[in-house]
Amino acid sequence: MNIPRRIASAILNSLKGGVVPRIGLPFIAVGRKAEIEALLHDIGLVAEGGAAFRFLVGRYGSGKSFLLQTIRNYAMDRNFVVIDADLSPERRLQGTRGQGLATYRELIRNMSTRTRPEGGALPLILDRWISAIRSECAAESGCSPDDPAFSGLVERKIYSVVNALNELVHGFDFARLLTLYYRSHLEGDEGTGANVLKWFRGEYATRSEARSELGVGVIVTDDDWYDYIKLFATFLKRAGYAGLLIVIDELVNLSKIPNSITRQYNYEKLLAMYNDVLQGKAQHIGILMGGTPQSVEDPRRGVFSYEALKSRLEEGRFAGGPVRDLLAPIIRLEPLTGEEMLVLVEKLAEIHAGFFGYSRIPAQEELIAFLREEYGRVGAESHITPREVIRDFIELLNIAAQNPETGLAGLLASGAFRPAEPPEQAGTGEPDFEEFEL
Repeated sequence: MNIPRRIASAILNSLKGGVVPRIGLPFIAVGRKAEIEALLHDIGLVAEGGAAFRFLVGRYGSGKSFLLQTIRNYAMDRNFVVIDADLSPERRLQGTRGQGLATYRELIRNMSTRTRPEGGALPLILDRWISAIRSECAAESGCSPDDPAFSGLVERKIYSVVNALNELVHGFDFARLLTLYYRSHLEGDEGTGANVLKWFRGEYATRSEARSELGVGVIVTDDDWYDYIKLFATFLKRAGYAGLLIVIDELVNLSKIPNSITRQYNYEKLLAMYNDVLQGKAQHIGILMGGTPQSVEDPRRGVFSYEALKSRLEEGRFAGGPVRDLLAPIIRLEPLTGEEMLVLVEKLAEIHAGFFGYSRIPAQEELIAFLREEYGRVGAESHITPREVIRDFIELLNIAAQNPETGLAGLLASGAFRPAEPPEQAGTGEPDFEEFEL
């Protein structure tokens, strides 16, 4: 594979550190075809004006975050704006000390597009919207941008876009801020433009501060931040994008909230968002949330501890077993098969060799020997995950590259390679690698 060194470095360093790289995912994507097709169906629905809400559930290291990032990239390639955040003790859906607002700020900070995939795309989106309107007005009217009447045409065009927001909750103030941003762009008033961006990012602490600087008497708060996300979705559609995708990972942090009342308030917010989407109150918006089985199914602290959510999300009588319902609200990730893991380590071996500039890529027999070593240890069948296997494999490749006289096979045969035992031991097991022809 011909991969730029910057991307290869990001892939290897991220995976060795146990995190998902934000770039280069197509080079290492393996399996998950059915799940990706189901989620792309949702994205198509959002692009047509609908809305979608899904939970991706898998154990730590099972590839859940990888799949979320993969769908994020697919959405941006389809002209979506994507915002993403990981929940934490400081970032929740609802809070009494700004935790909900902190989640909103993280989402807006990570706003990404195809041309700005690393985040921070809000100013670019607004400037692109204004430029597109100016070009459209010039084409329709035949006026030159230097014509005195041209600015009036552009302003009327902008009003036609922002007036559609007035019917939504907080839409009037949101539309007013968009108009302020346009005027600051027209007049070269960088201070006002920066203040509008500050407001959109949820950085105003008090209403009086926002009123004195912008003339707007509302700010984004813990209670209403999701309303502004819906406004963004409507605006982005009118600004020429396909829709808005929200990716929220680490749902487990809601189940870890020690106070039961605070935890229930967060699940109540989650229910409101879920109902909004399924009842058609939200448009042009898709929501993906990632969590562990325990964070969802734990009857005491998980999502299912909130009865209204449990009744909406739990499987029916016919689900389960060998046949999965990938149209259900919850998509449960199955472990990667032996064949898929072999393809994955082959890709990583090739990337590693290209990045460090050595020519001898491990043979398939060596890769299968490595996987047998990994999956043959105690507890592997129940507890080992792709994250652990990948981390061990990159470490082994690093050692082999520094000791070319020994090679991968020599390290495996020497007995020096001893993967760490899983934290919980529950039986032994190993994927069936016998079907590979050595």
